Amino acid sequence: MNDSRRWVLHVDLDQFIAAVEILRRPELKGKPVIVGGRGDPTERAVVSTASYEAREFGVGSGMPLRVAARKVPDAVILPVDAEAYTAASHEVMAILRAQPGVVVQVLGWDEAFLGVDAADPEAFARRVQHAVLDGTSLHCSVGIGDTLVRAKVATGFGKPQGVFRLTADNWLEVMGARPTRELWGVGAKVSKRLETLGIRTVTELAHADEAPLVAEFGPNMGVWYRQLGRGDGSNVVDDTPWVPRGHGRETTFQQNIVDPADIERAALELFEQVLADVTAEGRPIVGVGLKVRYAPFLTKTFTRKVTETFDRDVALAKTMELVRGIEPDRPLRLLGVRLEMAMPDDAREGHTPTRSGW
Repeated sequence: MNDSRRWVLHVDLDQFIAAVEILRRPELKGKPVIVGGRGDPTERAVVSTASYEAREFGVGSGMPLRVAARKVPDAVILPVDAEAYTAASHEVMAILRAQPGVVVQVLGWDEAFLGVDAADPEAFARRVQHAVLDGTSLHCSVGIGDTLVRAKVATGFGKPQGVFRLTADNWLEVMGARPTRELWGVGAKVSKRLETLGIRTVTELAHADEAPLVAEFGPNMGVWYRQLGRGDGSNVVDDTPWVPRGHGRETTFQQNIVDPADIERAALELFEQVLADVTAEGRPIVGVGLKVRYAPFLTKTFTRKVTETFDRDVALAKTMELVRGIEPDRPLRLLGVRLEMAMPDDAREGHTPTRSGW
């Protein structure tokens, strides 16, 4: 008798960036390792990742590098090497795709969904872990679920190097008493808005009335958040290649800039870099965006639509319109430029994996 059924597995590489660096420098094993920026904590940069040893001191991704260095004075701080991480990621994804009978949906450098028919998904997950470890010397954790959401959340309970299953049968038993911010897709801001509705836990969200959620978040997101509280949603793993909607570049200035000429010069340099990325895609530009971070740390974004064009001068003119809207005499610590492109007809719809699939 074959009790095989369809499962979603979420494979997440453990401390991926730090692990790649430790493989290159075995003497770092067991030491607190922090990767970020150019590896110089005196510069403005943030932590990309930290080894588990560094995390024990409270270091986390997105933390300013200088703060991380103060928390762990004896940490080894390394610069980001994106090419090395991309190469390692490609090796892992090739191993995942080589597993029998799987559909692989890549989510990023260090994670992917697998769709597989299996009678014993834990055994299959362990085989995946061994295959990745044998092929790359990298460890991973695997979440097993009957939806994309449950598989993704399950991985957190399996870390590091473990396997955990979340299904409709044990979702509320495991997640029910936990705060809503522990859900995939609910951050601090959304959880605070949910609290204004009297919703603090996953169980409360799962059983919430739809009307207040729709009033607070709108007809689509309100319904979706309640669905998320139940762990429901799509169970379809889609290996259709992801097509980016746009490209962006940003730079953090080591010293704040104020002079309009300096700002325009920085924006032009970023624009040319992004334009090269977009030109390589061969799709027309349909929008421009500007990200501005005023000192000390106020971030604003501005966007403009553009009639479909391949014309550099048109896109540049729209970008510079946004640049000229920057508040005068206000110091900038970061500037970013983004160009949006027309989507091909056969691209995935613009859904996240949680919002009823891709």
